[in-house]
Amino acid sequence: MTDAATAPIPPTLLARTVAVPAHALGDLLDLLPEPDPHAAMAWVRRGEGIIGWGEAARIDTSGAERFAEADARWRELAGRMVVRDEVRAPGTGPVAFGSFAFAADSPAGGSLVVPEVVVGRRGEHTWVTTISSVAELAPMPAPKSLRTGQRPVLPPTTVEYMAGARDGDDWRDAVASVVDLIRTGAVAKVVMARDVHARTAAPVDVRRLLKNLAGDYPSCWTFAVDALVGATPELLVRRERGLISSRVLAGTIQRTGDDEADLARAASLARSSKDLEEHEFAVDSLTASLSPYAASTNAPDAPFVLHLPNVMHLATDVTAVLATEHADMSSLQVAAELHPTAAVCGTPTLVAAEVIAEREGMDRGRYAGPVGWLGADGDGEWGIALRSAQVDEANTGLRLFAGCGIVAASDPADELAESEAKLAPMHAALDR
Repeated sequence: MTDAATAPIPPTLLARTVAVPAHALGDLLDLLPEPDPHAAMAWVRRGEGIIGWGEAARIDTSGAERFAEADARWRELAGRMVVRDEVRAPGTGPVAFGSFAFAADSPAGGSLVVPEVVVGRRGEHTWVTTISSVAELAPMPAPKSLRTGQRPVLPPTTVEYMAGARDGDDWRDAVASVVDLIRTGAVAKVVMARDVHARTAAPVDVRRLLKNLAGDYPSCWTFAVDALVGATPELLVRRERGLISSRVLAGTIQRTGDDEADLARAASLARSSKDLEEHEFAVDSLTASLSPYAASTNAPDAPFVLHLPNVMHLATDVTAVLATEHADMSSLQVAAELHPTAAVCGTPTLVAAEVIAEREGMDRGRYAGPVGWLGADGDGEWGIALRSAQVDEANTGLRLFAGCGIVAASDPADELAESEAKLAPMHAALDR
């Protein structure tokens, strides 16, 4: 963990947000200027959201206090900024993109990155924000320059896939051992993840990856932060003017590609005692974590079935209002209280985390950790980094991840098949 008191103090920053015509921007992801995954930031769903590039400031943390330290240092940094915001909508003014490791002891740590340029769209609002040193004041970029300043998109490259920490058979055996443990009553649910390594013949263009993911999964949140790229269907927390919302996913069934058959499978998912149990664990985990800070919480009695191109999930949208004494909690602070949920860890949380550390056989890095953005006012959106890949420094290697919730009724062979289905979004995005 970095000592916040001794961390270097960046220069005073000026954040300027101006409205721009929607027609002048086009698709947000088309505006990213560089192919390098380490240089791109994105949080986009159904064509709306924010993207960014450049680095005006950066906050790196690690350890159990990684969220608290990042939040405190962001508050200090944002509090010293000079802000000129003519739009005043969620995502305008100073923002930081962030991602954090799943486990406190992971060397992946956590980061908040403040871009030099942010472009956003929400409803009728479209805008550009620049963040720079007050001493290095630069003119606002013209919308035309945003659309003409990109480097050409790199062509697709061939990809070779290899087993990660465990091959399929080894991972299936590990799942079987966890099922046996669950049946003893030691733990109720454990989320077991696996990784697959991908080696590319040439550098990957992050813009191609993001466009493919956003096109294939428009209802998901397509993200890029610190070379972690993905499209998550699960919203950990959105904080907007004191209102908290979250989307919980747990319970999965693969799609067949036949609409009639998939409707029948969706109905069976909605009746599955195994999947309903897994989902109930996840919803109860989230509402219990929210309850100390919320004046009121609302969760529907039954989940709905979320249809994605590759799988279907049981889903529940939870809303809450922060209590008066906790009204200043930032979206990152709320995300820290919710992480890890039963949807990515298990139940009871501490026991499930110990089982994961003992039996999963790998460091998840920032997979299944919070990923999203944070504004100067504390509002923001944080998803769970699922359906994702971490790109290496050379930009020719990636780690793809998938996880499955294991309960007493789980079949290890079925869970392996489910993990392959959850790897499909990144496979498809890389292969074209």
